[in-house]
Amino acid sequence: MTEEQQGQAPDDQGRRAERAERTERTKRGVSARVRRNRKIAAAALAVVVLLGGGFVYWAVTAASNGDANVPTIASTTPPTTPSASATTTPTPESTPTADPTPTETQPPAAALNITDPNSITVLVNKQTPLAPADYAPGDLVAMSDIGVPSANGHSLRSEAATAVQTMFAAASAEAGLTLDMTSGYRDYGLQTELYNGYVAELGQEAADLTSARPGYSEHQTGLAADISSQGEGCVLEQCFSTTAGGQWLAANAHRFGFILRFPDGATATTGYEFEPWHYRYVGTETSAAMQAAGATTYEEFLAAPAAPGY
Repeated sequence: MTEEQQGQAPDDQGRRAERAERTERTKRGVSARVRRNRKIAAAALAVVVLLGGGFVYWAVTAASNGDANVPTIASTTPPTTPSASATTTPTPESTPTADPTPTETQPPAAALNITDPNSITVLVNKQTPLAPADYAPGDLVAMSDIGVPSANGHSLRSEAATAVQTMFAAASAEAGLTLDMTSGYRDYGLQTELYNGYVAELGQEAADLTSARPGYSEHQTGLAADISSQGEGCVLEQCFSTTAGGQWLAANAHRFGFILRFPDGATATTGYEFEPWHYRYVGTETSAAMQAAGATTYEEFLAAPAAPGY
């Protein structure tokens, strides 16, 4: 036991003794009062019994007589509290999607390679010469080796040669025509000789409308072919456009990847007079796109500047 506990012990004992004494006094006082109260309670009980019996008699009599004044007990059921309505979560407004930024429309030929001389879509005209000027393709095929009529034994690049072979076969099967290749690949040296001959005969101004200067000729690419139709005449003449062969080519050459390079009425763009015999191979995809676009010249299709002169 601690000192603090020891100091508190006498006080606790005194309080307990005091409570015991008070309890005892209370008991003695209660006993005397109890005796008196019992007598009073007995008398009161007799009165209550007497009155209660009278009330019971009255209630039974009233009930048997249908007395409507019998007291009733009001319902203690609490009124129903209306339940709170479910909270509606507002639907967030959708954020409008911004329209995509319009992109600039590219011309149909935007993806074509028109500068590499090895590309079948290379552009060659009086404003865009071959580079290098003495370019020579490395995949030439002699037309006679693949059974294509060619009076002078001309050649073309492999892809173009195969396309000519297919086109000539179609002309024969569809229209009974025998087409002939009058000219094909020309190297830089041969083009120089031809051009100088035209200049000597016609003068330079007239020669430039008829023949390309060396380094500016599509024939040097190995992709251009001059075509005629056997038995119909008009070889390398504008009247070829009126022959069956010329008309068939004008209507069908695009199916095989060829385009009429110098059409009638386009000298201001191409720089050359109408040559209904001169066809240039660009591949079926490009020729079909040009046909669909309704472009008259290759320059127009490429959205390239006109090239009327050097």
